[in-house]
Amino acid sequence: MLNIRPVSDLRNKYPEIEKAVLKDGEPVFLTKNGYGSMVVMSLKQYAELTDDIEIKLDEADYAAEISDERYTADEVFGRLRRHIHERKAL
Repeated sequence: MLNIRPVSDLRNKYPEIEKAVLKDGEPVFLTKNGYGSMVVMSLKQYAELTDDIEIKLDEADYAAEISDERYTADEVFGRLRRHIHERKAL
């Protein structure tokens, strides 16, 4: 179940939020005036979310270094749109 708290809990109940994030391993969603404001998560959770992306970006940088082939923004986004539409059709 989502752990949703007002942003004031970050100041007033920090130990509870820290326990939820570090010991229980769950992100805490903070709200301000009833609307989502931010998410607090452990560095480990953040790394798990971003590690694959970092690897893919490194691969893309390497591919760009060894190739002179370049694409326009229209070509890139056109390919992405086609790919997304093909996946939706499945």
